[in-house]
Amino acid sequence: MKIRELRVRAVLAPMSCPHKTASGTITESPIVLTDLLTEEGVIGHSYVFTYGAMALRSTALLVKAMEPLITGREVEPLEIDRLLSARFRLLGLQGLAGMATAAIDMALWDALARAQQLPLVRLLGAAPRPIQAYGSVGYEGPAGCVRTASEWVARGFKAVKLKIGYPDVREDVEVIRAVRGEVGDDVAIMIDYNQSLTPAEAIARGRRLDDEGLTWIEEPTLADDFAGHAAVAKELRTPVQAGENWWGPHDVRKAIAAGATDYIMADVMKIGGVTGWLRTAALAEAHSIPLSSHLFGEIDCHLLSAAPTAHWLEYVDWFRPILAQPLEVVKGFATPDDCPGSGIEWDERAVARYLVE
Repeated sequence: MKIRELRVRAVLAPMSCPHKTASGTITESPIVLTDLLTEEGVIGHSYVFTYGAMALRSTALLVKAMEPLITGREVEPLEIDRLLSARFRLLGLQGLAGMATAAIDMALWDALARAQQLPLVRLLGAAPRPIQAYGSVGYEGPAGCVRTASEWVARGFKAVKLKIGYPDVREDVEVIRAVRGEVGDDVAIMIDYNQSLTPAEAIARGRRLDDEGLTWIEEPTLADDFAGHAAVAKELRTPVQAGENWWGPHDVRKAIAAGATDYIMADVMKIGGVTGWLRTAALAEAHSIPLSSHLFGEIDCHLLSAAPTAHWLEYVDWFRPILAQPLEVVKGFATPDDCPGSGIEWDERAVARYLVE
C-alpha cells in the first residue's frame, strides 16, 4: 500500500469531571485525530492527547506538515520511523515533534493491520489476552477519593490509582487509608505524585508510606531526573513506577542503566508510537521489568497483550466521547477484540460536534 494523504482534525471533547493532580487540573480533552489514507482505500486511525488546549492546533498543524515527507511511500512503519527520525535528528523527537511522529506511526500500524484483516495484536504475532486494568482517582481529598474509588470498584475494577502530593504527608496517608478502609485489602492501590516532590521529599514521604501496602509509588520526582528516581527507588521498599513522560526508547535505556525505577509505564504517544513501544517492551523484557501503559487504552490493550512483561493497563474515559467503540473493562480486565486494526474508530457525529476549526 502507498500513502495518499493525512487527514488531521483537532477536537476539544468534554470530560465527565475534571481530573485534578498535584501538578494541575485537566478539565477537557484536547485530542488530535489522524487518518492515514492509502491509495488502496485502507485508512489507519490514531489519536494523541495534548493535555492543554493551547497545544492542540499546533500539534495538528505539525502532523499535517509531515504529510509531504511520507506521501507516495509504502505503508512500512519501521521505514517511516527511520525516515522521520533522520529528518528530525537536529530538532529532536521530544515534545510536539515526538507526539506528531507517534500519531503517524500509530496510524501506519493501524492501516497495516486493517489491510491484513488482523487485529493489531495478531499482526504483532501475539494473541488477545485479558490485561488487568485500574481506574484513576484524582486529587480529590479523602471524601472525594473514597467516592471515586468506590465507583471504580462497583464497576468491577480490582485496582485504583490515587493522585496525591498534598501539602503534608499526613494528608497523603489520610487519603490512602480512607480509600483502603472503603475498598478493602483485595483491591490494589497505586499512588501518583505527578513529579511534585524533590528526591529528598520523595524519600521522606515514601518511608512514611512503605507500610501502607501500596502496589507502587509513581513519578515521585521529575521524570527526567534518573539519578533522583534511582535514589528514591534505592531507599524505599515500595516499588517505584516511572516512564509515562520519557521520550522514546533511549530515555528508557538511560533510566534502566541508572536504576531509576522498579517498573516501567510507557505512554505510546511519547515513547514513539507502536514502533517505540515494541522497542521499549524488548528492553523491559531483557531486564525483567514489569511494563504498564498510560492513557491510550484501545491501542494499549493490543500492545500489552504482545508485551512479555505486561503488568497493568491504565483506564480513563477521557476519549470516550469521540470513539465509536471505546474500550470496555469487564471484571477488572480489558481484552482486545478481534476486529481489524488497533481498536480505534471515530464517532463522526461527535467529532463534528467537538471539532476545533
